[in-house]
Amino acid sequence: MPRKIKKTKKKVKKPSKKNQKSKIPKVTFTSETIYSNKKQAFNLYEKSRFGEKKDGKILYSYPEALFLLEKKKIEVTDGKKKLNFNLLLKKLKKNDERIETKYLVFKDLRQRGYIVKTALKFGAEFRVYEKGKKPGQVHAKWILYPVKEQDNLTWHDFSAKNRVAHSTRKNLLIGIVDEENDITYYEVTWKKP
Repeated sequence: MPRKIKKTKKKVKKPSKKNQKSKIPKVTFTSETIYSNKKQAFNLYEKSRFGEKKDGKILYSYPEALFLLEKKKIEVTDGKKKLNFNLLLKKLKKNDERIETKYLVFKDLRQRGYIVKTALKFGAEFRVYEKGKKPGQVHAKWILYPVKEQDNLTWHDFSAKNRVAHSTRKNLLIGIVDEENDITYYEVTWKKP
């Protein structure tokens, strides 16, 4: 007579919410900066180059903070109040009316595997590194200007942006966001005749 096999379910331990949350860096928002001094923030920087190390902290650009918050990689607080994506975006709009356009372009490129960093010292919005390349190891290939499709860009503006790219030995990349939030990129390079 065949033996009956008793079926048992093996219990798989799931990480507790307490342990899971401790792996997410807590980030502080002030009217000027978004930063963290937590070990998890430094780990995230080393792994994916989010933020900039400065004075014992990791400072996040506005688009970086929005991206990480949307992906649930950080928690953002303003004082004791925890901010969700929409609330943080609303606060950031007070300091930067173009934050949505910048964020859409930043998000698109990060999701495609590029590292995108601020480029204010170059007179541009962003520096973009080739896939697999990290800041500190190589120089950025592009400087990027995100614009809305309905924005006016004069030849003078275009020439100035191109001059900045050329003087920094980078290619100019313009990310144009249309009304459906789709993004088209145009790369401008210098050619010698």
